[in-house]
Amino acid sequence: MRKKSYRQFFALRKSIVAVLSMAILVGMGERLAERFLPLYLLALGAGPIVIGLLNAMDNLLSALYSFPAGYLSDHLGTKRALIVFNVAAMVGFLIVILIPTWPAVIVGAVFFLSWTSLSLPATMSLVADVLPSNKRTMGVTMHSFVRRIPMALGPVFGGMCIHLWGVTNGVRIAFVAAFVMAGVALFLQQILIVDDSASKQGESPRRRAEKNPLKVFREMSPALKNLLVADILVRFCEQIPYAFVVIWAVQIIRSPITPLQFGILTSIEMVTAMLIYIPVAYFADRSRKKPFIVITFVFFTLFPLVLLFCQSFGLLAAAFVLRGLKEFGEPTRKALIMDLAPEDRKAGMFGLYYLLRDVVVAGGAFGGGLLWMISPATNFLVAFAFGIIGTVWFIIRGRDIGKLDSEATSE
Repeated sequence: MRKKSYRQFFALRKSIVAVLSMAILVGMGERLAERFLPLYLLALGAGPIVIGLLNAMDNLLSALYSFPAGYLSDHLGTKRALIVFNVAAMVGFLIVILIPTWPAVIVGAVFFLSWTSLSLPATMSLVADVLPSNKRTMGVTMHSFVRRIPMALGPVFGGMCIHLWGVTNGVRIAFVAAFVMAGVALFLQQILIVDDSASKQGESPRRRAEKNPLKVFREMSPALKNLLVADILVRFCEQIPYAFVVIWAVQIIRSPITPLQFGILTSIEMVTAMLIYIPVAYFADRSRKKPFIVITFVFFTLFPLVLLFCQSFGLLAAAFVLRGLKEFGEPTRKALIMDLAPEDRKAGMFGLYYLLRDVVVAGGAFGGGLLWMISPATNFLVAFAFGIIGTVWFIIRGRDIGKLDSEATSE
């Protein structure tokens, strides 16, 4: 009985457990080298514009992949769609391993940057399919929680690779490990994930796979559109300085830190996020979601401003605690997207949301390189300004679906 109650509290149904196991394995491989790509590009002769281009690509490709990923998930089902997504990431890893030039990194990134954006619509749709509405925030939270394990440990091991073998060889060795882990995940996910074709024919509404994003956009509610606008503005705040944080910490501040220490900072961020996930999910499922999302937008906004005044490892550690707190309401935001999406088009609507968000934010990520060339302070302060605007927008225009709405709907 106690075991059953724990599984119910943490929303640990069989398919959810399967996805969580896969997220750890693929995520660990992905995070071994991803955070050190700006240093790797510099070592291969690239400049700030190329680093900004890579960050812009990350957002743009995430956007362009999101809607097709949602369509494939609705059309093929989660299990078969994930085969395509994993193979794409492995191709990207292999390109970087075999060709040590910065243009090859850009080409490889077209493939390996795809994993998170491709798999997320399928994962969120699975959560919506197998969990009731009052457990979706917990389901999304468990996925976010587990994803932070490799996000915390991967950069530490990646930093160790650089410490032992140097930037160029260390990053390539990390990508070899990523390739192997993705291959193991490709095998395991087909064993662990239950084919969801049966669920489409059960009591849940049959998914409608729609190729035309304009038709899906017409079904997007005003509440979801307002969340999207606020999210775009806050993501400008995050992405403008994102690729340059490692350069700021390792090369520019008054007391520069080592790549291994930067990996430790990332671990501090992830551990902070993991400590707050479960309590926040518990209360968010039982109340309005909007206050939790507002709080997380505030933490997003503060990070670049605080980072500007960090000149040592100790101060950076405090800043990365703040950065971890920005995850306060992130699972809640994803759960709200699923709440506001049509019941029979969860993956497609989720993919469209990320398509629209990340296409716009990609411009901000690329602009971060231009702002960095003016000065790091310019980069951080412009990011801070976008965060303020996005947070205020959501405070004024944001709506949500909470427990009271669910009870009213059920009546």
